[in-house]
Amino acid sequence: MHIITGGTGHVGSALAHALLEKDEMVTIISRSSESAKEWMSKGAQIAVADIYDTEALHEIFKRGKSIFILNPPADPMTDTSVQERKTVASMIEALKYSGAEKLVVESTLGARKGDNIGDFGVLYELEKGIEKLSYPYSIIRPAYYMSNWDEQLPSIIKNGELISFFPTDLKFPQVAPKDIGSLAARLMVEANTPKINPIHGPKSYSAEEVAESFSKTLGKKIKVKVVPKAQWKETYKSMGFSEESA
Repeated sequence: MHIITGGTGHVGSALAHALLEKDEMVTIISRSSESAKEWMSKGAQIAVADIYDTEALHEIFKRGKSIFILNPPADPMTDTSVQERKTVASMIEALKYSGAEKLVVESTLGARKGDNIGDFGVLYELEKGIEKLSYPYSIIRPAYYMSNWDEQLPSIIKNGELISFFPTDLKFPQVAPKDIGSLAARLMVEANTPKINPIHGPKSYSAEEVAESFSKTLGKKIKVKVVPKAQWKETYKSMGFSEESA
């Protein structure tokens, strides 16, 4: 049995589909049973548990031959670093004595030690916590998620603008969640896989190229609106982020 945390998100659902296509047994951990019927019709099982409920997580993890660990994003209205460190601690504790044969961990390409650097610091701590456990593991370090642009779709349609915190023509590594899911599936079923697995798309892309893709798909011109660095914090706060998260 393969256990998947974050199985209803972009990456987790891509992983679940990839494993099911290989006729593997899959259990998806979810905070609610809303999607249970849909996943069960596809051949997966659903285990309902809160990520903060360490004991419940441990009982689910004990069923797994391999376990996919994805630290869920915290509510941006909270202090996200504090909350995400709590979920990291809960999952690490739940994994102890679970008997897993393999752990596959979703991290980030920029993972490094440090405070006030968001996911880079939190996921670095997740990596270090996994390393201290006694299980074989593989860590995935993806580039910037292409799906991050999706969240803007309603405002893009309404205003004809793509908001970017990057310079218009700056090209940087990006990756599709489906490709991450395919890599994770391979790492979960194969033996002797690399411990560190960076992943990005076939080339780097700019915000301008992303806007061009939206233009082609929507059939109208989409412009890039760059947020100057001096306005980053206030812009994030206007989007619903807390003072600490911004």
